[in-house]
Amino acid sequence: MKFSWWNVLLTQFSRPLPVASEDLSEQTVVILGANTGLGFEAAKHFARMEPGRLILACRSQSKGAEALDTLRRETGYERGEVWMIDLADFASIGRFADRFNQEEARLDILVANAASGLATYELTKDGYETTLQVNHLSTTLVSLLLLPKMVATSKLNSKTSARKPRLVVVSSGLHHMYQFDARALAKRSVLSYVSGSEHCTPANLAGGRVYSMSKLLNVFFVRSLASRLSTEGPSVIATIVEPGYCYSSLRRHWTGLQSLVDSLTQFLLARSTEVGSRQLVCGALSFEDEEVHGQYIDTSATSEVADYVLENRDLEDRIWDETLEILIKAEPRVAEVVKQILGRAHHAKT
Repeated sequence: MKFSWWNVLLTQFSRPLPVASEDLSEQTVVILGANTGLGFEAAKHFARMEPGRLILACRSQSKGAEALDTLRRETGYERGEVWMIDLADFASIGRFADRFNQEEARLDILVANAASGLATYELTKDGYETTLQVNHLSTTLVSLLLLPKMVATSKLNSKTSARKPRLVVVSSGLHHMYQFDARALAKRSVLSYVSGSEHCTPANLAGGRVYSMSKLLNVFFVRSLASRLSTEGPSVIATIVEPGYCYSSLRRHWTGLQSLVDSLTQFLLARSTEVGSRQLVCGALSFEDEEVHGQYIDTSATSEVADYVLENRDLEDRIWDETLEILIKAEPRVAEVVKQILGRAHHAKT
């Protein structure tokens, strides 16, 4: 289905499809950003399927604990845990991955849902604009650091005919709204430029262009990863989901007229977070593996990504290389993951 505002309106008001469901009793599920919004509602859906392990990966211990108490009360599921991770801090991601790889035997479903949508320019301690780091760089980093565990799980599953592990990255139809301009493309590093204040102007931040860009980068990442995993029966399935326009705390930092307009728009158009979360579950459990690998899921069906994505494979490759260059400096283990699992070494540009 091609993107159009008419289709957006139709899907926003379409009847919600049933929640995908299966027995997860032997599986481990990790959800990033699971203490609120889409992540929390998805966690409740997964909890009702009784996974062997359900890890709510959150930035705040207190908010995570509160969410876990609510999840237990509403679902009766008792095997959930809260693990700390801050996607605005590469070192925190490294610690999370270290702990997971040491303590956990498998990873069947990783839902990369955590996101930032700041309206003001703020740098992380790693020196990148917050929305860019949280939504793209760190989502990529945690996915790559946990990829070896997912590959190992795939080998275990091959003995029992269980489904292959899935990486589900939450993007947005807003990825249709962004294209890199000539100034960005002329820079040695596109990502360094779009992280800077020249690009992250108040208008681009408050107007949502930086957020839309991060969702485009999510699409580029999943397509790049999927194309580099073995094409003859990939061991891990990577897919992208669009939850639709939902009630969300993502825009809680907005103020004034911007906040008023957003509140009115949510009242008129937004899906509930529970309905939106069904798309996250759909991406993790629905379809045959080959149907969704590297694909974009919208309203419980595969859909076309933006024409801009389809027409710019060279840019997709360039963003992949730049992303790895940044992440390898922050976390050298990424280079080994790329070499061992994706079948090639990464050579930083000089």
